[in-house]
Amino acid sequence: MNVVKKVTPADSDKSTAEDAKSWQANYDKMIGQDRTTRNRSGVAIEPLYYPENDPEGDYAQKLGFPGDGPTTRGIYPTMHRGRTWTQRQLIGLGRPEDFNERIKNILRSGASALSIIPCNSVYRGLDCDDVEPELLGTCGTVINSEEDMDISLRDIPIDEISIGLNDPSPFTMLAQMLVVAERRGIPWTKVTGTSNQSDYISHFVANHMFYRLSLPGARRVLLDTMTYCAEHVPNWNGLSVVGQHMQQAGATPAQAMGLTLSTAIQYAKDCQERSMDPDKFLQRFTFFFDISVSFFEEVAKFRAGRRIWNNLCKERFGATDPKAMRFKFHGQTSGCDLTRQQPLNNIARVTVQAMAGIFGGLQSLHTDGYDEVLSTPSEDSAKIAISTQNILKHEAHLVDVIDPLGGSYYVESLTDAMEEEILKVIAQIDAEGGMYKAVESGFVQHMIGASALEFQDQVDSGEQIVVGVNAYQEEEDAASRPVLERPAKEDMEAQIARLTKNKADRDQAAFEKAMVNLREVAQSEDGNIFGAEIDAVRAGASQGEIIALLREELGFGHPLVVA
Repeated sequence: MNVVKKVTPADSDKSTAEDAKSWQANYDKMIGQDRTTRNRSGVAIEPLYYPENDPEGDYAQKLGFPGDGPTTRGIYPTMHRGRTWTQRQLIGLGRPEDFNERIKNILRSGASALSIIPCNSVYRGLDCDDVEPELLGTCGTVINSEEDMDISLRDIPIDEISIGLNDPSPFTMLAQMLVVAERRGIPWTKVTGTSNQSDYISHFVANHMFYRLSLPGARRVLLDTMTYCAEHVPNWNGLSVVGQHMQQAGATPAQAMGLTLSTAIQYAKDCQERSMDPDKFLQRFTFFFDISVSFFEEVAKFRAGRRIWNNLCKERFGATDPKAMRFKFHGQTSGCDLTRQQPLNNIARVTVQAMAGIFGGLQSLHTDGYDEVLSTPSEDSAKIAISTQNILKHEAHLVDVIDPLGGSYYVESLTDAMEEEILKVIAQIDAEGGMYKAVESGFVQHMIGASALEFQDQVDSGEQIVVGVNAYQEEEDAASRPVLERPAKEDMEAQIARLTKNKADRDQAAFEKAMVNLREVAQSEDGNIFGAEIDAVRAGASQGEIIALLREELGFGHPLVVA
């Protein structure tokens, strides 16, 4: 925890003035030609507001300036005024051809990055030829092979656009995309994006369908993948620490942040044990959070988490490069707050959630479709979700000022209070021996379960009002609710036939050799599993075949069941 140093008024004035001058120089350098910004009344809007005098020294110690420690007010000098968040819609649908058509339409609507969600059969580690056709493609895209990935990204410049892969360990989709890039003649140094579902600890705790391998096995694969990418795919973020799963399982916002940072602490320790340099590997750490409708609480959660992470990187891991201390995070508006009742009200909920993430200083944002609680979002609802971001950016002018809520008595007090609660959670996990041991024992699961039960009791009692659910209810015809139609059975049968043909037509000798090599690497302590996995994809191995082999060698993912 950062200790606030007592300073004299004269020292404080001098320090703040020097910091302000330094921030201004960095801002001017990054912004280039700044734009003139005025509100509707014609009042000029400055990029940042801060006190000119700070007699207690709190401002410099606890808030500072954007881009400088403790980064409470943002990780870049210009924040959204210089470069807005990445608009990243999570889309998955039917066959690869369906996804490719949908994502092109979404990009034309204003999205600036991609996220690929696979079918639930893929999350379970199965190929489509192991699943009934009626179950395929309803929640995401069926991507089993390198050819499927190639079709999904047809005409997409993967060397120019950031791509998020919702791809749990052992990261078969990343291996497939790298082989696609290789065959298109694209250097891996130009591939950018994030493995959005690389946080196996969060899967063990709260997202069991994504939990494919045993805890020790998933631990090794993650570290092998991060090591491989550091050498061969240097601009890829191999780790996204996912607080979303914890919060959607029932953790409070403060608990979710505390557990997420504790998970990041665990991964950082694991990287250090592999003799990795914190100034290097911490730059590839990213975070993924749920944004609830509790507006000010979420803003304070992100501001406090950013400050704590900055201090942790310096004090626990010895990082010295400011880039290694950046708390880069993606936010997704919380589907748990959306209701099946009166679903159009979800547009208002998503707007409030998005504003909380923007004011909290996120780097990329997904806004849910209003019908996402019912099914995979329809194309119309996805376009509304993107337009929501564009309205907040361009019409509401939320990008004009850096940390616009900074300095509010309420927001600063709440940020301090959230920091205190978050640090309590981190201390509890430390006392359990770290996050790995805390989830092995069920400590974390019990904590989340108790919070989930408490919140549900508040809803059931009416203490927490949910519009349309326990208050302001209306008679509705459930048949009128929008529901996305299932993919045509014949389309899924064609997808199965394509995979069957791929498996029959591949060079069987090369395939067998690559799979034997992958098994031998998994059995030994030498070699890199992810590198061997890429070789298997090159030889035509499907994601189901790779996962089945690694489950045999590293253990099947069986989550802990707690009473």
